Amino acid sequence: MAQSILPAVRDVTALRDAVRAWRKAGLRVGLVPTMGALHEGHLSLVRAAKERCDRVVASLFVNPRQFAPHEDFERYPRDEGGDSQMLAGAGCDLLFAPERGVMYPEGFATSVIVADVSVPLEGDFRPHFFGGVATVVTKLLLQCLPDVALFGEKDYQQLLVIKKLARDLDIPVEILGCPTVREHDGLAMSSRNAYLSEDERRIAGRLNLILHDAIKAVRHGAPIADAEAEASRHLTAAGFTVVDYVAIRHAETLAPVSDASSARILAAAWLGKTRLIDNMAV
Repeated sequence: MAQSILPAVRDVTALRDAVRAWRKAGLRVGLVPTMGALHEGHLSLVRAAKERCDRVVASLFVNPRQFAPHEDFERYPRDEGGDSQMLAGAGCDLLFAPERGVMYPEGFATSVIVADVSVPLEGDFRPHFFGGVATVVTKLLLQCLPDVALFGEKDYQQLLVIKKLARDLDIPVEILGCPTVREHDGLAMSSRNAYLSEDERRIAGRLNLILHDAIKAVRHGAPIADAEAEASRHLTAAGFTVVDYVAIRHAETLAPVSDASSARILAAAWLGKTRLIDNMAV
């Protein structure tokens, strides 16, 4: 039996009208922001939202402000029809799919910058990124004003940035992180995995295993710096072309740590033209 077509709105007024009607009926509302090219990781967020809320909105917007000029904005995979079907099958109630001019109308001149937690790691290699994320997520939260918004832990530093902006700006939305969903070999699901060649895909499955080995080493007493360096060497030996970082940091602040308690290991590495990230609790 064919899946139902998900109702969609493309402007803020229509989105707010729908949410207002649900609230008037006493319903709890969840939001799952996405850039499309959906996979099981996104759908797990929709299902988690459905468990906590009566109605779920998913947004679909490929945000130009989080791409540098040399990055993959133009080739980022787009399939609204397929995404809509997948969202409907996962229990989503409404798709918010604005055009660029709705999110960034002519004369738009505001940016949201979250200091401290956005500065290291991804901030070192993609300094434009978190300003774009923080700005668009702030807009989505205020446009929808859900009870809860759900984000995947795969983008762990992003999750910390979003939690902080919601706290700092007193946005009355609960920000919830959900566990990373992985492929059969442990590779974290990502829309960009579609870029990988067959050979690169086989190598990609080593990333999570090497991070697990680093965690084991630290738990058995290896110095953190040694475990980070060894993991980076193993990634290079496995075939990763560039390792941006392997870092064990405090799980809430991303500050350097001297022991593994309350720590997280985070990594970013390239396979050809594809950049993969992953993280795990230590």
